[in-house]
Amino acid sequence: MDTILSRRGVCGLLLILPMLAPARAEEEAAHIMIDNFVFSPAELKVKTGTKVTWKNEDDIPHTVMAKGGVFRSKPLDTGDEFSYVFAKAGKVDYFCTLHPHMVGSIIVAD
Repeated sequence: MDTILSRRGVCGLLLILPMLAPARAEEEAAHIMIDNFVFSPAELKVKTGTKVTWKNEDDIPHTVMAKGGVFRSKPLDTGDEFSYVFAKAGKVDYFCTLHPHMVGSIIVAD
């Protein structure tokens, strides 16, 4: 009987422990708007692990491509979004392949 109680106790403890543990931080998120041939903000500082989402608010298609090719979106029509999670610290410059004068950068810190 003692064995059954201790097993029940252990099972109960295993069910309760996740509730007592500190909640895992949700993924950080940041947004960049594309409008009037501009990325806004043009420079964004984020922590490693942050998901950055670009949203095209312009009335013509745009793309988002990192210099060096770390990421590349498909052409984004009005209202379309593209996201990328920045796993490593450093600076990533990006641009629109359809309009190369459109540039921006993400600065990722630990």
